Amino acid sequence: MSAEPPAGADRPRRPLFQKYFLALFIAVVVPLLASGAIEAWFGYRDERTNISQRLRTEANAAAGKIQAFLDDIRDQLEWTVQLPWSEGSDERHRYDVLRLLRQVPAIVDVVLVDGKDIERLHASRTDPDIVNSGTDHADDPAYLGARAAGVWYGPVTLHKGSEPYMTIAVAGSRESAGVTIAVINLKLIWDVISAIHVGTAGDAFALDREGHLVAHPDISLMLRGEDDAAVAALRRLQQASLAAGDEAVAGADAGHRTVLAAMARVAGPDWMAFVEQPTVEALAPLRRALWRTAILVLLGALFAAALAWLLARRMTGPIRLLEEGAALIGAGRFDQPIHIATGDELERLAARFNQMAGELALSQERSERIARLKRFLSPQVAELVEQAGQDEALAGHRAEVVVLFCDLRGFTAFSAAAAPEKIMSVLGDYYEALGAIIVRYEATLTSFSGDGLMLLLNAPMRCPDNPAERAVRMAVDMQQAVQALIVGWRRRGYQVGFGVGLARGEATVGRIGYEGRLDYTAIGSVTNLASRLCAAAEDRQILIDEAAAASVSGTIALESLGTRRLKGFDEAVPVFTVGKTIITGEIDSRVGT
Repeated sequence: MSAEPPAGADRPRRPLFQKYFLALFIAVVVPLLASGAIEAWFGYRDERTNISQRLRTEANAAAGKIQAFLDDIRDQLEWTVQLPWSEGSDERHRYDVLRLLRQVPAIVDVVLVDGKDIERLHASRTDPDIVNSGTDHADDPAYLGARAAGVWYGPVTLHKGSEPYMTIAVAGSRESAGVTIAVINLKLIWDVISAIHVGTAGDAFALDREGHLVAHPDISLMLRGEDDAAVAALRRLQQASLAAGDEAVAGADAGHRTVLAAMARVAGPDWMAFVEQPTVEALAPLRRALWRTAILVLLGALFAAALAWLLARRMTGPIRLLEEGAALIGAGRFDQPIHIATGDELERLAARFNQMAGELALSQERSERIARLKRFLSPQVAELVEQAGQDEALAGHRAEVVVLFCDLRGFTAFSAAAAPEKIMSVLGDYYEALGAIIVRYEATLTSFSGDGLMLLLNAPMRCPDNPAERAVRMAVDMQQAVQALIVGWRRRGYQVGFGVGLARGEATVGRIGYEGRLDYTAIGSVTNLASRLCAAAEDRQILIDEAAAASVSGTIALESLGTRRLKGFDEAVPVFTVGKTIITGEIDSRVGT
């Protein structure tokens, strides 16, 4: 009896045409959008790189002009410290100073200090000259700085609160030549800064290393003080530029405009020359490119919509036939073929559906046969018998088999003390590791209880090779897999081990059980022997009886353990074990010890 379809199943939430239209439309539009976005992103990066390079070039030019202005003053000052101070040299030094004031209009005051730290001449453009005042300059920072470095640049100050001034001191190459200290009017630098324009609205300014304003096109900013908001904005641009290195940075300028700015150092006084350009103006070419890209994407989207509409209409009919055919297959009617003659992939898909329907019909028949067998057989035995196609293989008879038992050492003590979830976790890992090996070696799992398993080889289906050798190799693989797990368990404090016992001999094999539930098993002394060998096996041991050992002695290295008294056997039983190098070496290589 087939299940009824859920309510509303015959009414699609969205028409098939709509789905395919959206899918085809998105398939075209998304790449267009992605392409446009990528183009915009890389265009933005390229434009930012070009702007950064252009602003850095302008900043280097501004710094070069300022540096040239200061270097020219420094060169002129060096002429005044060429001659040593001696008797009769005062007039010559006075002449050098007068020439200096005439050649360098930016110099306001000049002080000559001899090699003994004593002021010899003070010349000024506004005050009378002072000769041999005797003032000691031993503690003068300008004098000390020039002595130490040859050239010393002082901080920028406002003379009488109106004009920016700076002190430059130059020392002679010989101590006797003394030091010349000059006060410079930096108003001429304003002329250099004011002449620099970037684009139509960009300009330049200069700050010293402490963030004090040195020059700006708006000279009134020089008079507002360091706490003025406009000067603070320029200082923030300076900090951002220092953090960004050679890249242009974005920020607000003194006029509260969003600008892109670049910096270049003026090496002598350690100033920083900046050029800035409003972001709106700088990125105008990029905005135009983005508009062009948006128009192209829009045209592409319109074309995609038209194309998706045409293709969706052509696909709706065949897909509806496929939908109806799938419904028939889902209802179990595998004999209803789907007829589509479009000459494309949809036709091939219909052929695949028809092929699948035939395979499902065969699979259904097989599933029904297995379901009948599973009423009285274990699932794995039912699968095996169905594949072999011979139910009589399950009938009771005598057969040469290899029986293998295995279980965990110390599991009873562990399960008594551990929490249930830990026990189930250990068993889950344990059976998962062993299950894959059992399937690989095509062994028959007749029963398992707790941590113990019983396996058969050579029944109900005969092994194509030596069943004893296959059993021993399977036992080795099982030891390797479980010992790898034991390493992790012992790190968590679980003291367990793993032992295996197997024996070869004749047993009665066949179905046992009751109506509704039958299992396949082996009965005989070989089963008891394998069970006792497993019970006697220590951790990492695989114990084998004499018959199985004789079958594998030429292919697998075994060690004799002599004879042992086993419960249920009147006489001592010869016992063998797999060589430790076969098990331990492989286990160690797996767990990395």
